[in-house]
Amino acid sequence: MSGSYGCMSASFEPAPKAEPPPAAEPALRQWFAVQTRYRFEKSVTAQLNRKDCEAYLPLLTEHHTWSDRQKVVTTPLFPGYAFVHIDQSSGARQAVLRTAGLFGFVSFGGVVVPVPGKQIEDLQFLLRENSPFSLHAFVRTGQRVRIRGGCLHGLEGVLVQNEKEKLLISIESIQRSLVIEIQGYELDLV
Repeated sequence: MSGSYGCMSASFEPAPKAEPPPAAEPALRQWFAVQTRYRFEKSVTAQLNRKDCEAYLPLLTEHHTWSDRQKVVTTPLFPGYAFVHIDQSSGARQAVLRTAGLFGFVSFGGVVVPVPGKQIEDLQFLLRENSPFSLHAFVRTGQRVRIRGGCLHGLEGVLVQNEKEKLLISIESIQRSLVIEIQGYELDLV
């Protein structure tokens, strides 16, 4: 056996620095509506914010007057609902679902649907500017509605959406219809 033991004479070059793996693309955050227990909206929102989840609860400020006092009261604009801004990872969803007083995400047909960010921005803008508004029943084109208030109070028909809100009144027995403009009237679902 021959060989030498000792130091190697070959020069040693450090290995080129390995570049760190590319950072994972930040997960896309979206707004989701969550359903809460009645009168738990503020508590749920506070818990979510403590968990580093961006939560938004639109509040309505009202001035209540009683015979002996006046008080400014803030109540949720949409009782039983809040909004959370998270990515769609299962970890983020689980963190939200493990919140006391929260029922779950609002879903349609079992599918959790994000709320467009523009709608949240518009809602925040409206509340920040203190523009006058009133809550209104959610109605879609084609739904049967009844006018509430004004000279057309009680009139029923089908909501038609064209350039302006219009109400289609049909007299089924003679198979005839007419359309009236209902800009400014309040509607209730029938």
